[in-house]
Amino acid sequence: MRNGSPLHSVLVLYFRYFLRWDDDLATSIYHAFVALCYLTPILGAIVADSWLGKFKTIIYLSIVYAIGQIVMAVSAIHDITDEDRDGTPDNISVHVALAMVGLILIALGTGGIKPCVSAFGGDQFGDHQARQRSTFFSVFYLCINAGSLLSTLITPILRGQECGIHSTQKCYPLAFGVPAALMVVSLIVFIAGSGMYVKAAPKGNIMLQVSKCIGFAIKNRYKHRSSKFPSRQHWLDWAEEKYDKLLIAQIKMVLKVMFLYIPLPMFWTLFDQKGSRWTLQATTMDGTFGTLVLQPDQMQTVNPILILTLVPIMDRIVYPLIDKCGFNFTPLKRMTVGMFLAAMAFVSAALVQLEIDASEGYMPFDSPDITVTLNTSPAISKAFTLGMGQRQTLIIPPVYNAMYLCGGSIVRVEDIQPNSVHMALQIPQYFLITAGEVVFSVTGLEFSYSQAPSNMKAVLQAGWLLTVAVGNIIVLIVAELAKLPDKWAEYVLFASLLVAVCIIFSIMAYFYTYIDPAEIEAQFRQNNELEPDDKEENKDKALEMETHNTSPNQEEQKMTKM
Repeated sequence: MRNGSPLHSVLVLYFRYFLRWDDDLATSIYHAFVALCYLTPILGAIVADSWLGKFKTIIYLSIVYAIGQIVMAVSAIHDITDEDRDGTPDNISVHVALAMVGLILIALGTGGIKPCVSAFGGDQFGDHQARQRSTFFSVFYLCINAGSLLSTLITPILRGQECGIHSTQKCYPLAFGVPAALMVVSLIVFIAGSGMYVKAAPKGNIMLQVSKCIGFAIKNRYKHRSSKFPSRQHWLDWAEEKYDKLLIAQIKMVLKVMFLYIPLPMFWTLFDQKGSRWTLQATTMDGTFGTLVLQPDQMQTVNPILILTLVPIMDRIVYPLIDKCGFNFTPLKRMTVGMFLAAMAFVSAALVQLEIDASEGYMPFDSPDITVTLNTSPAISKAFTLGMGQRQTLIIPPVYNAMYLCGGSIVRVEDIQPNSVHMALQIPQYFLITAGEVVFSVTGLEFSYSQAPSNMKAVLQAGWLLTVAVGNIIVLIVAELAKLPDKWAEYVLFASLLVAVCIIFSIMAYFYTYIDPAEIEAQFRQNNELEPDDKEENKDKALEMETHNTSPNQEEQKMTKM
């Protein structure tokens, strides 16, 4: 599951050091944004398939995406509200409001086009071009990973520049503005090639049909809940009065797979924290590699690099070797291993955090804002408030004694040593989480597609994206509610939760029976296809049920109207 947006690599640092939010709030808003990015694809797919078509949907939502990026770039210009020209915004609420508007627009744009781009590319090939289509999707996946790699390399470099009109600061406007400009250019190029594209007309969205069928079955079952009506083998069979039996059978197969999706959000809860908690962890580490100084947000490049390396290794070497050893390494077993690897990645992160905590020779302040009161003898009095990233210099004449009062507790901080724990210690946790992603995500999509009817792939894609969204919602809930005093304890908590979920999933997988949807559909069409007489019988059955539910007064009213 790749997300190549340049925004993700620097966003949590923008929250932390520009908007001056604490770690928990920055993490919560980051994951709320990611969750929204994975909820909007469902809306984009419905709009494209039911009304606008893929081409127009891509254009309109790309414009929304670009506008959102521009708004984010403007929100990061500190000179807008820096009236005293000290390098920090004086009215932070203006920047917060602009950032929230920008993030919502970006989520609508990037999420809305997510299901359309690859599908639109596939539309350009005919049925006789299966090999070319397969090549296209391979190149498309490669380009997504290459884009993710480049964005996590270049965007932090742009952020690290100093820029400003009256005073200089880390250049978040450049980090957000350059991708916005590139988005506008790519949109112009895409529109310029309009005449060469195959533009399939909207044919209706299968997700809407599935939702309506399920809704009708629930409503009809509740309507005929009386014991007077005979029970049916499956609750979805209550939709037979209105929907085709084949569609109902296909939905049953999809729901069987989606039941297995229930524990999956916990994997994404851990996985997507590499863009939040792990990036914040890297800010407290030493990024010096010889003459190169690695930015904290550049550590995320390890993930796409390992993806490009591990995918062929697993497919060509590891899985064949396991098969030769006679072990039946089924897709669900692979996914279980992937979840366990992700849990071990957080154990590794906890060990790194313990090393960081042990290396700190000072006690950090609990709040980003402190009030310092200085009293000296002879009498010199000065009171001031220090905010996140602010400093105050005082020249004090020789005195006999001085007293510092700070928010009820005194913390003396001087000559702080630079971060001594090297960022390279994060590589094992990135390796484990990426290995887990390869085994879990790639296998999960392959399993889902193999267990669902051909016309239900979009439904499963929507369900899969929904697990990512729910996983990010879990992060923001835990970040706000747990409030653990130590970060390493939070890592252990998440690892423990995933291990527990992994056990539950392994039990569910043990009792799962693999099916061949194509074979079932063929048998169904052969043995259970409805004849015209059967359809009339179903209509009579529906009419009979309606009659049972009609009161005598209602019948008299109908007769009067006639």
